[in-house]
Amino acid sequence: MPALDGHTATLLMHCRDQRGLVAGVSEFLARHGGNIVYLDQHVDTAEGVFFMRVEWELTGFGLAPEAIGPAFDEALGERFGIRWRLHLSEEWPRMAVFVSRLPHCLYDLLSRWQSGEWRVSIPVIVSNHEDLRPVAEQFGVPFHVFPVTAGNKAEQEARELELLQEMEVEFVVLARYMQVVTPTLIDAFPERIINIHHSFLPAFAGARPYHAAHARGVKIIGATSHYVTEELDAGPIIEQDVTTISHRDSVEELVRKGRDLEKLVLARAVWAHLQRKTLVYRNRTVVFD
Repeated sequence: MPALDGHTATLLMHCRDQRGLVAGVSEFLARHGGNIVYLDQHVDTAEGVFFMRVEWELTGFGLAPEAIGPAFDEALGERFGIRWRLHLSEEWPRMAVFVSRLPHCLYDLLSRWQSGEWRVSIPVIVSNHEDLRPVAEQFGVPFHVFPVTAGNKAEQEARELELLQEMEVEFVVLARYMQVVTPTLIDAFPERIINIHHSFLPAFAGARPYHAAHARGVKIIGATSHYVTEELDAGPIIEQDVTTISHRDSVEELVRKGRDLEKLVLARAVWAHLQRKTLVYRNRTVVFD
């Protein structure tokens, strides 16, 4: 087996809550020489569902990466009815970024990638406008434009999907992409499209939420990052945050504060996804610490 010094494997799992789950997983890893570096679990008592994230070192582990899944299924998965996903730290996810005209989230994502803060590859940026091409060129990332109209949306999304598949993209981040994503992309990337919403959901609807919030004299504004589903802005929430507002704040100040918040909330959501700390069950997320 090749040297795997410093690498880890992570299992995300859920199943019906029952006795022996934590002991069974721990015993399985110990039997094969695994050293656990992270273990967190949660039981939804209302639903009777068990959730778990466990990460262990691959150095000295007795199973090759490709053998872990079958061995786990044989030992525990089939017996407990576990639904699981295995992730290896040596595999850098490939992330596509979709944008329209606003640059603040794009700059933040690209700076975190370029600085090495995130173990991720960004092979492509997709947009429906030319405006942000200079930003992509500044960071050396290929930039593809697919102008979208009501008449060509299906055709353009099919082209986008073909590009994403060609680039071997694993997940997509909508960094203020001002188009509704249709089932063409959603079905191809289930629980793998992350959106940032410019308010604390549920909140002020429409294209001018900060103006509506200002008119109502709000005392907080927020941002929400969630996985995209076919129901608009109603997918499983990954991360949310708020910032305070006072009567002294103008609309422009709300926009400034809101965009700062959008960058931070989106970055936290992407980080949780990259760390394999999100687990979707029905329309909710378990986000492990």
